[in-house]
Amino acid sequence: MATLYVVSSIAGAGKTMICAGLGRHFLNESKKTGFLKPILAQDGSPEEGADEDALFLKQVLALDEPLDYLCPVFRDGANLENKIREALTKVAAGKDVVIVEGGDKLDSTSLEIAQGLDARVIIIEGYSGGLSPDGLTRKYKDFEKYLLGVVVNKVPVKELPTLKSELLSKAGKAGINILGVLPEDRILLSLTVGELAKYTRGEILNDADKSAELVENLMLGAMNVGSGVEYFDLKTGKAAVIRIERPDIQMAALETQTKCLILSGSAEPMPTVLNRARVKGVPIIRVEDDIATIVTRIEAVLGKTKFGQEKKLPQLTQLLERHLDFQAIYQGLGL
Repeated sequence: MATLYVVSSIAGAGKTMICAGLGRHFLNESKKTGFLKPILAQDGSPEEGADEDALFLKQVLALDEPLDYLCPVFRDGANLENKIREALTKVAAGKDVVIVEGGDKLDSTSLEIAQGLDARVIIIEGYSGGLSPDGLTRKYKDFEKYLLGVVVNKVPVKELPTLKSELLSKAGKAGINILGVLPEDRILLSLTVGELAKYTRGEILNDADKSAELVENLMLGAMNVGSGVEYFDLKTGKAAVIRIERPDIQMAALETQTKCLILSGSAEPMPTVLNRARVKGVPIIRVEDDIATIVTRIEAVLGKTKFGQEKKLPQLTQLLERHLDFQAIYQGLGL
């Protein structure tokens, strides 16, 4: 059995996304795949929602093991290597490969886990303008024996060719295998209707069963005096943010491909708007704050939310097939 340890140096780099994509790929290649996400809580209680990723992977990989096996909590670091090995044993029976999702620091604890599991390590780097091959070499020195390779995620499309060429050349000379350079993808960075309601602190007034729908674009109807059907037709899969006292603009948005309306204000929507939204199956989210506050809250979480929507998996699968070196991963794992 092979053990693949996926870790990153910063939060929000995309570990869960990569774990889900790799897991689905292994399953499609008839590899029996397990999952483990150990939680280290030496300084108190685990972070709220820490097991959400494990629950999502349990569903994605159709795993039978209970959640506490997939997401064990360790209250202290004493004898950590043995504890991690015991946790792995509980989820490894009958598996060809087990994916272990690690934390957001390339520290001694991450190295200790890699050693304890004798795992091959993939490090996920969230792109930043300061990313350099020389910096990567210094950062990964301690993982040299276990390092399978690096995946750079969320790279702006226009910068992809140059960065990929530079990384492959310089990192290769330093003995670091670049397994993939993944471009930003609008669908993978999108929020659901339910997440929009949560992060804008709004209330879903109708069609709450559409909460899992993905919203790819955002349009501000209230900031365009001539907002009409032609304007809202410019983008599909969108959320339209509109002042609640503008039913004319709301009705125009509902005549186009709109995933939800976000209405700013404390009043009730006009009955004609609410009825039309119900007919079209478009949720309305009412938020008492002004439009500027709503947009600020949305921008603050774009691309930073947990990857936990199965509707994103087909797009993720296509992205990884195009940009990830699965042959190197299989060879490194001995699969």
